[in-house]
Amino acid sequence: MRNTALLTLALALALASPAAAGPKIPPSELAAVVAAASRPEESRKLDESRKPAEVLAFMGLRKGDIALDLFTGGGYWAEIMARAVGPRGGVLAWEPANFYDAKAKQGFAEMKARAPNVGLMVTPADAFALPASAFDFVMLNLNYHDTYWQSAQYKFPRLDPQAFLRTLHASVKPGGIVAVIDHVADPGGDTREVVEKLHRIDPAVLRADFERAGFVLEAESNLLRNPADDHKKMVFDPAVRGKTDRLAYRFRKPR
Repeated sequence: MRNTALLTLALALALASPAAAGPKIPPSELAAVVAAASRPEESRKLDESRKPAEVLAFMGLRKGDIALDLFTGGGYWAEIMARAVGPRGGVLAWEPANFYDAKAKQGFAEMKARAPNVGLMVTPADAFALPASAFDFVMLNLNYHDTYWQSAQYKFPRLDPQAFLRTLHASVKPGGIVAVIDHVADPGGDTREVVEKLHRIDPAVLRADFERAGFVLEAESNLLRNPADDHKKMVFDPAVRGKTDRLAYRFRKPR
């Protein structure tokens, strides 16, 4: 689909949102969504390390929300959120074009069959665009650091993190939530060099970026912290993969 058509889809999802915010989804209901037998085994294997029910309860996902899943990958969070927000809500999943191959296309089609209230938007990373004031809730899981990354091998262009966040800020409704999870790096060093070497980010850098863009840090959680993680290891190192020390921040766009 062309980008304009995808933006139209996102706007349609946003307009379908209830006028008033729905209730917070109870932890027990989120747990039931995660436990659904119809979720693929590949996704279910990630639940132990990602703690999706606990994370979404902390972040404040609500019934009827229009949510955005940035860097959706295999659609792990998009599917869970789509099931949780219910038929009056919906999810737009965004994926950089360089990662959207035939396998990803097939995976999304299968996920769409399980969660029909999910739409997909694929654009080049450096042509990131979103509809204005469309989203109640945003999930950005383990990928904000990639706005500081570039790779000729993976055809991922150099981005401007603040331009990325300006676009994101404009797309969130006043009062909306942005849930950010990322791999923790030690303080110091050049951020792009740290990301290139380790795929981690200093929490202070991430927080400053979001606050500069106009978001307010409302709360943080230790749900995903791991003091045993070696911050000097790349996140794909088998010794730490799936067990990294991760920040979990709930940002809000002021009303």
